[in-house]
Amino acid sequence: MPERATARILHVITRLDRGGSATNTLLTVSGLPPVFRQSLVFGRTREWPALAGELRGKIEMVEIPELVRSPSLWRDGAALVTLYRLIRRGRFDLVHTHSSKAGILGRVAARLAGVPRLVHTPHGHVFGGYAGRATTRVFVWLERWAARFTHRIVGLTDQEARDHLALGIGRPAQFVTIPSGIDLTPFEKPSEDAAAIKASLDLPRSACLIGTVGRLEPVKGHRYLLDAFAGLAPRFPDLHLALVGDGELLPELTGRARRSGFGDRVRFLGWRDDVPWLLGGFDLFVFPSLNEGMGRALVEAMAAGVPVVASRAGGIPEVLDGGEAGLLVEPASGHALAGGIEALLRDATVRDRLGRAGRERARCFTVDAMLGKIEALYRELIPATGGGR
Repeated sequence: MPERATARILHVITRLDRGGSATNTLLTVSGLPPVFRQSLVFGRTREWPALAGELRGKIEMVEIPELVRSPSLWRDGAALVTLYRLIRRGRFDLVHTHSSKAGILGRVAARLAGVPRLVHTPHGHVFGGYAGRATTRVFVWLERWAARFTHRIVGLTDQEARDHLALGIGRPAQFVTIPSGIDLTPFEKPSEDAAAIKASLDLPRSACLIGTVGRLEPVKGHRYLLDAFAGLAPRFPDLHLALVGDGELLPELTGRARRSGFGDRVRFLGWRDDVPWLLGGFDLFVFPSLNEGMGRALVEAMAAGVPVVASRAGGIPEVLDGGEAGLLVEPASGHALAGGIEALLRDATVRDRLGRAGRERARCFTVDAMLGKIEALYRELIPATGGGR
């Protein structure tokens, strides 16, 4: 069957920011072939990613200010009405929602508007580490209900599908695993001399630098990393810590570092556009998340060849190939994290092995691989574009 000129796809996401869900979505919108005419709807956004700016004027992009992360009866209702009208007017062949809030409102609006195919990517899930028990129970119930009229649910790892199914969300046949695609090229390039990078952070040449990259929010587990560092610092006088990122916990974390007595050895670097360069100065990358769909920052560090210590949480073990490409420790434990960090600090041979294995493993998470799988999924669900059911 010949391809028709276009198939109309609408992506709905709660907000565009520096997180993995927004990057994944923007790469999809910008990278698929012209047979898919794509539009993007998003909520109020404070941090405008560079790729989003490049897409302006090239595709339809609509901001809905009422589409926000926190539950709000009035705003959620207003966002639902706006989404319904936009979807009804657009006559889309497929609506692809991203993240929890947009996933519920977008799928409900699309169903009411009669869209024939619905796809949802949770980009991880909110069933642990994000909200209290009552809110989590509500989200689980809503996800169970919405899964009944969703054609495919895209997990970043196989573990994500298992987590959903264990909670009674969806059926096995609905799930497909498509890891986030990451442009590895900037991270695979040889970096400058590590000592020069450390000097730019006002660290001595002898410094041993461990660090992480991510939003400063509870689910990312930074408090446990600071606890681990406070336990290690007396025994490793040259040890320093760098936190790349910003967020709601910045005041709390800076206070925690100061009270530890080792605050002068902790660098809060905010968001940086030179992360590939910075990673060249890291001796160890620590990823202490309590819940993670996949972890783009983790894969980027692996691609840079930095040995990794990470929590055994969410999809992280799968990304690290069960521990072959990084050291896994129990989550939510500063003591366990400190033990893993110390083990690698004291064994250069293991560090080198994990760094090499991580670099090789990272090549499984390229942008081209992600786009190929998403294109195949769309063609399967929209027969006129070359697939069939």
